[in-house]
Amino acid sequence: MKNTFASHVVAWQRDHGRHDLPWQGRDAYAVWVSEIMLQQTQVETVIPYYLRFMARFPTLTALAAASVDEVLGLWSGLGYYARGRNLHSAAQQAAALGGFPVAFTRLCELPGIGRSTAGAIAALAGGERHAILDGNVRRVLCRAFGVTGWPGEAAVQTRLWTLAESLLPDAVDIRPYTQGLMDLGATLCTRARPRCAECPLQTDCVAARESRQADLPQARPKKAIPLRETAMIMLLHAGQVLLERRPPTGIWGGLWSLPEAALDTPTAVLEQHFGGELEELAAVPAFVHVFSHFRLQIQPRRFAVRRWTARTESPGRIWLPLSEIAGAALPTPVRQILQKELAP
Repeated sequence: MKNTFASHVVAWQRDHGRHDLPWQGRDAYAVWVSEIMLQQTQVETVIPYYLRFMARFPTLTALAAASVDEVLGLWSGLGYYARGRNLHSAAQQAAALGGFPVAFTRLCELPGIGRSTAGAIAALAGGERHAILDGNVRRVLCRAFGVTGWPGEAAVQTRLWTLAESLLPDAVDIRPYTQGLMDLGATLCTRARPRCAECPLQTDCVAARESRQADLPQARPKKAIPLRETAMIMLLHAGQVLLERRPPTGIWGGLWSLPEAALDTPTAVLEQHFGGELEELAAVPAFVHVFSHFRLQIQPRRFAVRRWTARTESPGRIWLPLSEIAGAALPTPVRQILQKELAP
């Protein structure tokens, strides 16, 4: 099958693959933005974000000159915010070096660009022969060649990279081949209900031949997902809410968020911490926000600020008008909480 794999993918992509994605046929900068957004996010979700982002930052220079707040504001809702921070940092580094690179080795030197993303950019924008191994491609290879084991394990990753490298076509076909692998995984060789009858690889596919589509790729070994709890504190005054900057790394890194506290923190402690006089308002129902590795139960607590001191306005804190939350760099659950304050 190795002898015909690439030719089948290329032929299928040219006749049936996706040819109207907004980043196709663009320069390395545009391809890079799309590839970062597409990490762990589906195309349908990415397209409107991509169009808004490129309208505001059509060039590397425009992105490099922007503030991280503006970048994260446009990224808000896409999740995995380290991607947005790395995108901004990489843009500044690339601009300082004179432009966005296309060569694989230089791409790998920029923050947020790993081996697969660099391979995709180098292949699609530069025509270089490099393999890719994103989630969709791992699924195609595991099923087509019967690769067992969870793809997240180092040994399985090594096997898949070796296989991916061995399947590369000549440079003349690297663009349709790379796009074709992505398209197959996204449209036919899907996680659930794969459309094997339409797949150009079905004749030699191990999973199709042995009816193992549901078993390949093998799932990550299950472990309990912990539940954490926090109270998010809404300090409201004159149509504004107090926000704090999150640390640059970790969950929601660099975004503006509501201050957090233990669920049983008394009002007196909050008054002392923020340096003001607070009046607790009607409760807001708790809800659960799900991350990839834990669940977070959030209990919003609403307070009217009757009096405050300079500590409320210390560095790392801002008073944001509720009317401006749509464009602010906020985590999705925080935006949802604050939008309810604007509801009639």
